Amino acid sequence: MDAKKIYAEALKQYNAKNYDAALKFLGDVEKFAPNFKDAYYLEYRIHNATGNFVKECSALEKLLPLLDFTSPAEKEFAAEVLINMADACGQLGLSAEAVEFCLSAEKITDNVQKKYNVINAAIFHMNYLENRSPENFHALYDVNKKFFASIEPYTKKFYNHKKIRVGFLSTDFYFHPVINWSWSLLTRLDKNFFQTYFYSAVQKSDVVTDYLRSTADGWRDIFSLTDEAVAKLIRADEIDILFEMNGHAGYNRLRVAAYRPASVQMSGIGYMNSTGLDCIDYFLSDVYCAGDEKFFTEKIIKLPHSHICYEPPIYFEPANAPPCLKNNFVTFGCFNNFCKVKDSILIAWKKILDAVPNSRLILKNVIFNTDDGKNFVGECLKNFGFDLARIDMRPFSANHLAEYADVDIALDTFPYTGGVTTCEALYMGVPVVSLYGSRHGPRFGLSILKNVGLDELAVASYDDYIKRTIELANDWELLAILRKNLRTMMKKSPLMNSENYLREIQSAFIKILDDEEKKFPL
Repeated sequence: MDAKKIYAEALKQYNAKNYDAALKFLGDVEKFAPNFKDAYYLEYRIHNATGNFVKECSALEKLLPLLDFTSPAEKEFAAEVLINMADACGQLGLSAEAVEFCLSAEKITDNVQKKYNVINAAIFHMNYLENRSPENFHALYDVNKKFFASIEPYTKKFYNHKKIRVGFLSTDFYFHPVINWSWSLLTRLDKNFFQTYFYSAVQKSDVVTDYLRSTADGWRDIFSLTDEAVAKLIRADEIDILFEMNGHAGYNRLRVAAYRPASVQMSGIGYMNSTGLDCIDYFLSDVYCAGDEKFFTEKIIKLPHSHICYEPPIYFEPANAPPCLKNNFVTFGCFNNFCKVKDSILIAWKKILDAVPNSRLILKNVIFNTDDGKNFVGECLKNFGFDLARIDMRPFSANHLAEYADVDIALDTFPYTGGVTTCEALYMGVPVVSLYGSRHGPRFGLSILKNVGLDELAVASYDDYIKRTIELANDWELLAILRKNLRTMMKKSPLMNSENYLREIQSAFIKILDDEEKKFPL
């Protein structure tokens, strides 16, 4: 049997998006030519296209032993396999493994851009891990800085504009969760004092993109431009404050900031940790979220209330009453990405379910879109002693807000807490119990709950997380009151007070520009 011909037919079916047919051909290739590397990689690509994270990992695991990591001819392909393995592990919540695969890929590849990308990815995956010190992060930041060493920055320059020019740099100017808490910032700065410029690395625009474009004083589509070319645009636009909104998230354009094209540069909103870069002067936070400043290389701006302003994406009325009153049992829920769910939080959830008789847990996320994802999570839960009859695993859906009608109490993840997910639960009348730590990211739940007036639901230890959740689960009268009043509490809080938020952030913009200009007088 000619494995190459069968593989060619599999590739043909893949290109036609006939994935089941392609997999059948690949099964024959792998049976008769078990060392045919391209077959396993095509299998990975098929599962990647269909969002099956478990089978992505399985295909790559079969490929890894066949690779020669010392071969000059194969090492770039090997590095690519490691990078994809890191991504698949990350999707499954195997964050420590994801970091290690990234670091292994960085050592193998000779491609500078690829090295830069995987170090960024390693930094990003590190945020999901507990007990990581400032030194752990700074060690990776030091590696990352090497990829900026060849960039010659512009000379610091300030302008005498009648209005402050704020430039926003992001890949997320479309229907994206970050938009839910940056809408006021992006669209409602006072036009009497500010002008807004957007540097959009969006690959495919939508109605959100179009609306943002209509509000902008300047709009630049930069997806296909080099970092240097983007920096030239920003410099030519004489931007006073450049707000970089991706941090180390995927496809970021942090290297643009390395050219220092703007007078002052800052980060935040779209990424919940330091960039680790000297070219970013400030990081936007608030008095609750800031935490240990040793994790940061930037100077932290601490807004007096919330550093985000939540805007619901679509309108759903909350249920009239918590479901426990109808079901006669309490239902917990977590709609966060499953990659945020770590062993320690699973141990806590198991103790909570054990302590609350007949209680249930709803998990809802994209990993449950496939049976393989459900089985993977199910095995994980069984290993921690969960009774799967009490677990409801639901796939992602566009109307997920409506499903909060089935949830009495939302359980936050740790150390990568919910953000938009927490806001959505509260907006639908569902209280959220959140554990906070010392870093900015793990304090996001604390900030949200403090601003809404639910301080007591933000706790500093796993024991208190368990205790507070059990107490709340036993107080059905309070659950009914919260279901009725939480949305009003949110609307009246700093979390949704756009006018107050804009006053505070505009004052911060004016102050940091003034402070920096004093250091470098004209």
